[in-house]
Amino acid sequence: MSQNPEAGAAATPDFPQLLGHPRPLWMLFMTEFWERFAFYSVSWALALYIVAQFYHGDASGQSWASNTYGAYTALIYATGIFGGYVADKLIGYQRSILLGALVMAAGLFTIMLPSKDAMLLGLAMVVVGDGLFKPNISSMVGQLYGPNDDRRDRGFTLFYMGINAGAFVAPLLTGWLASYFTDTPMVQNYRAVFAAAGVGMLLSLLWFWFGRRGLRGVGRPAPEAASRTRVLWVFIGVLVAVPVIYFVLSKISALGLQWLLGLLFIGVAAMLIAEAARTGKVQVHRVIAMLIIFAFNLLFWMFYFQFGTSFNFLAENLVDRKLFGGWEFPVGWYQSVTPLAIIVLAPIVTQVWSFLSRRHMEPSIPRKFGLGLIFNGLGFLVLVYALSRLIDPRGLIPFWPLTTCYVLQTVGELCLSPIGLSMVTKLAPPRLVGVAMGGWFLSLAEGGNLSGLLAGHISGENGMTAASALSGFNFSFWTLVGAGVVLLLISPLINRLMHGVR
Repeated sequence: MSQNPEAGAAATPDFPQLLGHPRPLWMLFMTEFWERFAFYSVSWALALYIVAQFYHGDASGQSWASNTYGAYTALIYATGIFGGYVADKLIGYQRSILLGALVMAAGLFTIMLPSKDAMLLGLAMVVVGDGLFKPNISSMVGQLYGPNDDRRDRGFTLFYMGINAGAFVAPLLTGWLASYFTDTPMVQNYRAVFAAAGVGMLLSLLWFWFGRRGLRGVGRPAPEAASRTRVLWVFIGVLVAVPVIYFVLSKISALGLQWLLGLLFIGVAAMLIAEAARTGKVQVHRVIAMLIIFAFNLLFWMFYFQFGTSFNFLAENLVDRKLFGGWEFPVGWYQSVTPLAIIVLAPIVTQVWSFLSRRHMEPSIPRKFGLGLIFNGLGFLVLVYALSRLIDPRGLIPFWPLTTCYVLQTVGELCLSPIGLSMVTKLAPPRLVGVAMGGWFLSLAEGGNLSGLLAGHISGENGMTAASALSGFNFSFWTLVGAGVVLLLISPLINRLMHGVR
């Protein structure tokens, strides 16, 4: 038994083992698998559904669909900050996960209703539920291991595979549902996607409900917080938060949301700098280095999140998806390329870093971020080439450029994303690591919202055309590669600000 101050229980239980890891890890793996199945089912279908349902397929709806998707993505990341606080201070991890799963499932079924207000209300419920669910199930994985257990990193790697397995399966199954399950109009088939997502979330809820007994108290609230009255108060908070998020989605423009997120980020940055100033110049320098990297991280995700908007509109309208004797590749299946590429490429990228490390040549944190930006930009370069050189007489580009773009973006993600959270724990003031994590997720949130604004600009008032896509993707390429080169050039300065942190 080893002391674990992060856990809801006082110590780490001696769990029975399965395949070399605590048995509850596999329960959390499947709980997360089904939650990610639900989340990524909505992610690929949402913008397409909005155009089909509320604009009767008219491409003029692409701009509002993109802005809505961007705001939804931003809020998903932003609310995780509050969900972590609820679990830490109020009701514990297990109860937060159960309540979040229940709210998410209800929201996913609500999205099915053929009303714009119902859809926005359902999205608000998903946002609030995911804020309670996502950060806390990840935290529980770490609580299964003692502080000196060297299997912890491998446990998180397995858990990460659960995330990507759910993300891989979701578009394949629900993309088939939307394309081939019935002969009804496509707008009705999208509702089948949301129904499948709701069922997936219920499976996640049930999996955790019946499997939590094996946790042996890990993730339960502290004795002084065990009262069910607290759960009632948090549920009332959820009932208040849902209409607030609905208001943000329905009444505040994407530009207005960007201002709100920006002000929140400034507040987080001010807190971090003020705390660092109490510690000394070295800590101030490290916080400044972290904030600089946050800004470049925002840029990465602004363009990466095009997968839910402009890339979908490109696949639906401007890509020749007919393969193998006339069989048409479903639009949703493109969204499975990234998780598949992560599963295949992650071990390779890890081996590359290990090879370079043994020769004292492994890139520093800012250089890895710079490479991530450049690989993301190269993905857009492939699309620029296709749209300028490979359009056929029907106005379509071949199947392979968009697939190649996803793979190159995945390489960029693997250069950047896995080290982000680790970087925060190394550079943040020790007393405000949680606040710094909030800053990291806020940078993703701002990137998500900007992605919707960019996709809306690419589509314009009349929908995406080959010319507007070429212009938007050309801008994306030059911005990403330019930012990556700048980051590589200033990385020696950032490395000095980090004072030895690698």
